[in-house]
Amino acid sequence: MHDTVRGITTGAVARRLGVSPTTVRSWERRYGIGPAVRGDGQHRRWSPADVAMLEEMCRLTASGVPPAEAARAAREVRASMEGGGAGAPVVPAVPLAEAAEPETPRRPAGGGGLPLGHVRRECRGLARAAVRLDGPAMETLLRAALAEHGLVTAWEEIMAPTLHAVGRKWESSGDRYVEVEHLLSWHISTALRQAAVTGTAPASPTPPVLLACVPSEQHTLPLEALAAGLAERSLPTRMFGAAVPAEALDAAVRRSGPAAVVLWSQARSTANHALARHIAGTAFGVQGARTAALVLLAGPGWLGRTPDPGMVRPAGLREALGVVSRLYGERAGEAEAPEGGGD
Repeated sequence: MHDTVRGITTGAVARRLGVSPTTVRSWERRYGIGPAVRGDGQHRRWSPADVAMLEEMCRLTASGVPPAEAARAAREVRASMEGGGAGAPVVPAVPLAEAAEPETPRRPAGGGGLPLGHVRRECRGLARAAVRLDGPAMETLLRAALAEHGLVTAWEEIMAPTLHAVGRKWESSGDRYVEVEHLLSWHISTALRQAAVTGTAPASPTPPVLLACVPSEQHTLPLEALAAGLAERSLPTRMFGAAVPAEALDAAVRRSGPAAVVLWSQARSTANHALARHIAGTAFGVQGARTAALVLLAGPGWLGRTPDPGMVRPAGLREALGVVSRLYGERAGEAEAPEGGGD
C-alpha cells in the first residue's frame, strides 16, 4: 500500500514495461511524460496513473505512431485517470521548451533511429520496439503482421526491411546495436517457426523440399520464411539450417530424394557454385527411373552468373514459393497422366 501511495522507481517501471530505464528517462526528457509528482530529493516516483501513461506510450509507439503524437495521447490517459477528463490540461514534469526540443527534422519514416526510409507503419513500430529491446511488443507486432498481411507481405515489407535497417545501423555504428539485431532475429525466427508449425503438412510420400545454407553461411531467416510459406501451402520440407557441410548435403539429397533443393547464400564469398552443380547433377531413385532435384539458388550471393541447367535463381520469397508450387503441380499432373492415357 505504501508503494502505491509513494509510487515506484524508474527502474521498477522500466522492468514492468519491458524497456530500459534510459528509454523511460528519454521519453520524460524529450516528450514531457515524466511523473506528475516527484518524491523526496527530486527522485522520480511513478504513480499508477503515470505507469498507465507509459504503458499507452509503449503500445502506441510499438504500433507505429510517431513518439510525439503517442506522448500527447498518453498524457490524456493519465489526465483521465486522475479525474481531470481527457480534455484537462496536463502539466509536464519538465519545462515545455525542453519537451519540445526533440521535434527536429528526421529522416523519412524513421524507427528508433534506424535508417528505414519509406516503409509500412508496422515496420516503424517493429523497429522502435527492437531498439528499446521490447520483446513482448515485438512478439505482438509480428503475430499481428502475419495474421493481417500474410507471410509473404509480412516478410518482404515488415520483417526483412527492419532486419536490414538494424544491420546497416550495426555496420555504421562501431558494433553497437548487436543486441538489437540478435533479439529481433530471435523473435522473427520464433514467429516464422510458429507459422511453419501451424501450416505443417501431414506425413505423406510426396518428395520434400530441402532447405540449407551453403557451407560457411550462417543467415537462416530467409530460409525459415520460405519453410513457413511452403508449410502454409501444405508442401513437405526438410530444414537443415546454417552452414551445412557439402558431404552432409549430398547425403541428405541421396537419402530423401527431394523434389527441390534450396541453397541459400547471403554473400558472394559463400556462394559455392561447384556444390550447386553437384547437387543439380545428383540422380537418385530406382534403376531405370532415376531423377534429380531442381536446385533453387536463393539469396544475393548467387547474383552475377547465369544459372546452370537444372537450376533457377528466384528473385525473392514470392517467386521461390511460385517456382516450388508449380513444380509440385507438375508432379501431380504427371502422377495422374497414366490413368487418363489408358483410354
